[in-house]
Amino acid sequence: MQTNSEKHQATRRVTLLSVAVNCILGVAKIIVGWLVGSAALVADGVHSFSDLVTDGFVLAASHYGHQGPDHDHHYGHGRIETLATLFLGSVLIFVAGAIVWSSTERLISAADIPPPGYWAILLTVLALLAKEWLFHLTRRVAQRIGSKMLEANAWHHRSDVFSTGVVLIALLGSQFGATWIDTLAAVIVGLLVGKVGWDLLWESGRELVDTALPVSQQEAMRDVALGVPGVEGIHDLRTRQSAGRTMLDLHVVVSPRISVSEGHEIGNEVSRRLRHSFPALTDLTFHVDPEDDAGEGDPSQLPGLPLRPEVEAALAERWAGLPEWHWLLDLELHYLEGAVTVVACIDEDSPLESQITARRLAEAAADLDWFSHVEIRRLAPVPQ
Repeated sequence: MQTNSEKHQATRRVTLLSVAVNCILGVAKIIVGWLVGSAALVADGVHSFSDLVTDGFVLAASHYGHQGPDHDHHYGHGRIETLATLFLGSVLIFVAGAIVWSSTERLISAADIPPPGYWAILLTVLALLAKEWLFHLTRRVAQRIGSKMLEANAWHHRSDVFSTGVVLIALLGSQFGATWIDTLAAVIVGLLVGKVGWDLLWESGRELVDTALPVSQQEAMRDVALGVPGVEGIHDLRTRQSAGRTMLDLHVVVSPRISVSEGHEIGNEVSRRLRHSFPALTDLTFHVDPEDDAGEGDPSQLPGLPLRPEVEAALAERWAGLPEWHWLLDLELHYLEGAVTVVACIDEDSPLESQITARRLAEAAADLDWFSHVEIRRLAPVPQ
């Protein structure tokens, strides 16, 4: 299995190659398109430069993914990428609008467009082959390192193959007299550039408003968590995304009578299995519940039950005069169903009968509104 550093280097190499190819193609298309008067070729050159946006985000995501949170950014720096995506998406839509506007005017005015020439057609064919090669190369690397982000960029290269194909048809039509096809193709490519910008705006906007993962993925996460031994239920599962990373909060219901450390380890196992099943999951917070309190609101905002010091003081006041008091070794408290269950641990050598002792202690504490009932557990005294 490759390390994060090796995956980062593989992503960086193939993306930098994509940057170089897109730069060369973009410059060549714009220059040749301007020289031969082909609006479609110029628009496709702008489209090639728009691909640099996606390449830049892949590089940024890979770079920031290896930088841990700092004192000012406890959840990392993913939102910086999101804000940059919003800005660049807006720029692309503006550029697309300019291309469509000028091309539409040109189409309406029936401007005279000279044949582009075979050099322009040859350049477009080379561009089409180069983008198809980039698609296969990038997809192969993405599958090798298991990067969904890189695979998405590979399919973006494939979409460029189709747009370049539209331009090639336009150039061939112009070469043989149908010059209006060139202008129409420029409009189509402009719309494709606008779609790239809109997609960037839409996805980054969804991230900024903390849009959850699809319901199917949330249910898959729930199923993984429920498969952990000791998990009795899952609720309040919440997800959000940032720069290709997924964050998850959930409540894990366990048996109310296990130890704190066992409940915590069950939660740790839930975290381990979820991270293994969903590699994009980088931030997970779990809360261990002794009972399913889903739909009851935030317990911290409700009237609270007394903690141990107050409980012990109240019970001491009521039990100190009873003969059972002298046999008590410890108290276990269980906060369940809105009340406190008290487990009275007594000396195993005591002559007390458990049922009678539980009844007498419960009667003495019956006036406490937070009190539930008493259970008896016999323990060997701890050697002094």
